[in-house]
Amino acid sequence: MLRSMFSGVSGLRTHQNKMDVIGNNIANVNTVGFKSGRVTFKDSIYQNIYSSSEGNNVYGGSNPSQVGYGSQVSAVSVNFGTGSYEPTGYGTDCMINGSGFFIVGPKLEDMDTGLNNAIDGNQISQMYLTRVGEFTIDGDGYLVDANKNVVYGFVPKNAAIGTDNMNLGTAIGEGGNLTYDRLKPIRIPIQPDDDTESPEISYKDDVELMNFTSISIDANGVISGKSSNGNTYKFGVVGVASVTNPNALENSGNSYYKAVSNTGDIQAFEPGKGATGVLQSGCLEMSNVDLATEFSNMITTQRGFQACSKMITVSDEMLQELVNLKR
Repeated sequence: MLRSMFSGVSGLRTHQNKMDVIGNNIANVNTVGFKSGRVTFKDSIYQNIYSSSEGNNVYGGSNPSQVGYGSQVSAVSVNFGTGSYEPTGYGTDCMINGSGFFIVGPKLEDMDTGLNNAIDGNQISQMYLTRVGEFTIDGDGYLVDANKNVVYGFVPKNAAIGTDNMNLGTAIGEGGNLTYDRLKPIRIPIQPDDDTESPEISYKDDVELMNFTSISIDANGVISGKSSNGNTYKFGVVGVASVTNPNALENSGNSYYKAVSNTGDIQAFEPGKGATGVLQSGCLEMSNVDLATEFSNMITTQRGFQACSKMITVSDEMLQELVNLKR
């Protein structure tokens, strides 16, 4: 059989894979927080007709003569560039203007953070990372995403709930410096005692949650709510994860990414610190799919597919001529 036949078949496969990725990109052009994919090719195996040889006192050297067997997919990478701003008007909606991911998952008591705020590998494997900041408050007071996973952030350690006329440190921390506890699911604190000037944050299930008329998240990730008595309280900071190698994250659907391996350290920060971006409140991040680029890629991929199909057709015709030699 002709080697060109196998080269054409491999070309069909690789161009089909690229078209699949392009199709997924276009299908998610309006998916919030979606990151577009890109396919790159590489050449496949080679067969040596002649190997290279060195020259001697009589003859010169010769170069190798090789015939290839087509192409294959080199990588399907993700473009983690920030998408455009889509205003929503909801106070708990937010997007990361820059690098980083929100941390969501099941309700764990605490998340261990070690040197440089690095999250323990066993615990991060139970979490999801996402760029979608579509958050709401559930009936138990937890900040949750659209898939019912709780949102993780920094809850001040032994902190008192403070009002809006106090700075962040004294509002939810001890004194002027903010002292955080470990990463925890963010939850609305209980209804404070009116006789207590600085009630401590509590999350007991048998007490009444504070009744807020509105809750919002600012650019620094600080979650605040206006209570029924007219005061504004601050009770936590949304955490943003910094990933050393985000392209090593595995896309698990539902706009989630999983840390599997080769990601390097995953560190949790307040928005705007470390290598993370600040938040934009009252909006969501749009898909970063560029339709003009995708349609251009679609055209070149289609033509490549057609060329590979033609290669198979011509190879078949050559084989037909060979068969017809014997009549």
